[in-house]
Amino acid sequence: MAMAILVKVILGSIGFAIFWILAVFPAVPFLPIGRTAGSLLGAMLMVLFQVISADEAYDSIDLSIIGLLFGTMVVSVYLEKADAFKYLGRLLSWNCLGAKDLLCRICVISAISTALFTNDASCMVLTEFVLKVARQHNLPPLPFLLALASSANIGSSATPIGNPQNLFIAFQSNISFLDFFMGMLPAALVGVLVNSIIIICMYWSLLSGCKEEGDTAAEVVAEDEVRSHRFSPDTISHLSNGNTNGSLSATVDSSYFVTLRSLVRSSESERPIIQNGASEFIRSSNASLRWRMIFWKFCVYLITLGMLISLLMGENMSWTVIAAALALIVLDFKDAQPCLEKVSYSLLIFFCGMALTELEFPVLYARINRVSGIAVLALVILVLSNLVSNLPTVLLLGARVAAAAGAISLSYEHKAGLMLSWVSTVAGNLSLLGSAANLIVCEQARRAPLHLTYNLSFWKHLKFGVPSTLIVTAIGLTLIHSSSSTYVPAKTLICADNF
Repeated sequence: MAMAILVKVILGSIGFAIFWILAVFPAVPFLPIGRTAGSLLGAMLMVLFQVISADEAYDSIDLSIIGLLFGTMVVSVYLEKADAFKYLGRLLSWNCLGAKDLLCRICVISAISTALFTNDASCMVLTEFVLKVARQHNLPPLPFLLALASSANIGSSATPIGNPQNLFIAFQSNISFLDFFMGMLPAALVGVLVNSIIIICMYWSLLSGCKEEGDTAAEVVAEDEVRSHRFSPDTISHLSNGNTNGSLSATVDSSYFVTLRSLVRSSESERPIIQNGASEFIRSSNASLRWRMIFWKFCVYLITLGMLISLLMGENMSWTVIAAALALIVLDFKDAQPCLEKVSYSLLIFFCGMALTELEFPVLYARINRVSGIAVLALVILVLSNLVSNLPTVLLLGARVAAAAGAISLSYEHKAGLMLSWVSTVAGNLSLLGSAANLIVCEQARRAPLHLTYNLSFWKHLKFGVPSTLIVTAIGLTLIHSSSSTYVPAKTLICADNF
């Protein structure tokens, strides 16, 4: 029996190692199949090695998370059609004072959007946009991609809907949305600020040495690209986003040529009258279609706002987002295939494969009502989050932490949950594998159009991630731990072992 368990552990470790190598090095020479196929290969090996059964493999896939990601991608497609990115580009460029100011703005926007839309979805939407903004200002993309991913992880810690592990912790520790938000807000704000300073300091020469004001012609082209930002470069939308009159022009041009044909066939005496009528028809059609477009945009923003309000009220996340996506599809009143083709199905498959390649680890026993215990627990969470990702780590530790802390007091249960949420979320900044948001930014940058493509490697991310994660984690834990003056009895959180 013991031998069978040992064999299963060894085989499971082999499957996980293959997944880990392909996730870190998607173009490894001996098997250059990429991250998505690598996750499927690791998952299949888990089943073939009988580490898990086929039924357990299907059960391990969290369809609520897959549905949430899918629905958010669809909503994002319609937001970009409604010129949301054009307005965002204006906000980023408004009175911009240079590269460092632009980087700070990206950090703030990334943090706010992830607190409302989840970090994975925000990174999925904003990555290519950030690449275009960096190109518009003739700046290197590396610090801006790091700012996007790291601020997304830190900002997502502010609310229960910021990332899946927060939702699980809030449920297990019985923390309301408001209590969670108020408890995490100081750490999230300070964390984003400190993280921004670290990026600026690390890449000061790179940001200062680059030309911040490019050629006028180059800037015009880049501005047009930013305003016509697409959620995915693979498919051209059936509705122009950069020019709000794009589809209107096609309709008007068609009507105009029909009118010209009638003009040619008409007599000389009738031409002036027809010409005047044609001009009036074009003007009225253009105005009518423009108002219809404005009304459609207003409905898109209204549905998105309603989706956010429903999420804040505690409605089911995945079904709420999917319902909003379907409402936008119906409202568009067109074939939805061009929009659905923009959904990154490879990312959804990657999530499914990753869910099957989790490993079981022994639970840490520590007192986290002491500084030494908090430090040890934080260190273990950092390591586990970067080995198996933060969500599996929280699923492993969350229930035990909530139950043991609840035996002490309700207030301590809340504080323990907040600390677990903070460390597991910020741990995502340590390495490229720390969170799915990092992988999304990496993959989106690698698959961007040829003139925007950038390879965010594991080592480039690690060079920044280690110091940023350690500093931000320590500051946030200090703020959360000192936020309550409630006396905590000298009891153990998980067991009586001392450190």
